[in-house]
Amino acid sequence: MSMAKDIGIDLGTASVLVYVKGKGIVLNEPSVVALDKNTGKLLKVGADAQAMLGRTPGNIVAIRPLREGVISDYDMTERMLREFIHKVAGFQFFKPRVIICVPSGITEVEERAVIDAGIQAGARKVFLIEEPVAAAIGAGIDITKPEGHMVVDIGGGTADIAVISLSGVVESASIKIAGDQLNESIVKYMRRKHNLLIGERTAEEMKIKIGCVFPKEEEETMEVKGRCLLTGLPKVITVSSTEMMDAFEEPVERILEAIHSVLERTPPELVVDVATNGIVMTGGGSLVSGFDKLVTARTGIHTAIAEDAISCVALGTGKSLEELNSMQDGTMNLSRRKQMN
Repeated sequence: MSMAKDIGIDLGTASVLVYVKGKGIVLNEPSVVALDKNTGKLLKVGADAQAMLGRTPGNIVAIRPLREGVISDYDMTERMLREFIHKVAGFQFFKPRVIICVPSGITEVEERAVIDAGIQAGARKVFLIEEPVAAAIGAGIDITKPEGHMVVDIGGGTADIAVISLSGVVESASIKIAGDQLNESIVKYMRRKHNLLIGERTAEEMKIKIGCVFPKEEEETMEVKGRCLLTGLPKVITVSSTEMMDAFEEPVERILEAIHSVLERTPPELVVDVATNGIVMTGGGSLVSGFDKLVTARTGIHTAIAEDAISCVALGTGKSLEELNSMQDGTMNLSRRKQMN
C-alpha cells in the first residue's frame, strides 16, 4: 500500500486546476457546480456544470462557489473540491496532503475557510501558497535568489501583483479586478453602446476572440448575438477590437494603477532588479491581446507573458509540493514562512 500522492490545487474563481505529484496537471475544469434546488443533490461539477450556466430550468441552479478569489459559498466549494479530489485520487486509504493556492490579499478568516474546506473535502493536511509566488515558480523564476522579480497574475476573480525576493513577497497588491470584471465591462458596454443584452459566456468569447487593450496592427471584428433592449428580440451586430479597448478601459486602468503602486512601495534596489529582469505576466487574463505591450508602454519595463500562462499557478503549486517534507509543522502559508518560524 503506497502512501497517498500529494496534491496541489489552484482553486480559482473561474477554474480549478489540480496537480498530482509525479504526474503534473491532471485536471483543469471550470469552478462551477450544478445543483438540484429541490433535493439539494449535486448534479454536475466542472465543465458539465458550466454548460448549464444561464440555461437551467427552474429546479436546477448552476453556482460559481468562489467570487473574486475567495469562497462565497462554503458548502458548495467543499463539495466541488471533494468531487475534484476524488476524480484525481480515486478511493485512497490514506488521505493526501494538499497545497491550495490563495490570493495574496486574503484575510485570516478567508484562509481558515480554504483550509477547512480542504480538510472536509478529504485532505489529511492543507497548506496554502500565495498566487503570485506560485505563479513565479510556475513561470520558471528562481525565487530563492536575493534579487527582485515582479509577477502580475491576472486570474478570473483577482489580479495579484507582487515583487518577490528570497522566496517571499516583498510588496504586493491584490485587487478584485480580473477576467470576470473584464467580461462585466463588455456586458455593460454592449448595453450602453448598442442597446444589446448579452450573456456572460458571450462576453467571455468576445474577450478571447477580439478583446485587446493595445491598438492592433489590424482591426478585427466579430458578429455578436444578443437580445435587443428596444424590441426584446434577438439581434446580431458586428463589434470591432477597437471597441473592446473602450470597453476594457476602466478595469485595465485599475490593474495598471495597482502595478504602479506596488513599484512605488518597493525598495529601490529591488526596483532596479525588476527593471533588469522585466515583469512576468501569468494567468488567463494576461492573454488578452496586447496586455504585455500595454504594461511595457506604461511602466517602461519590458513585460513578457509566461510560457504557459494559464497553468503557471498550478505548476508552481505542484513544484512546491517537493518542499512539503522540509516544512516545519504548524506552517500553513508557505509564502509567509519567514514570519512564522
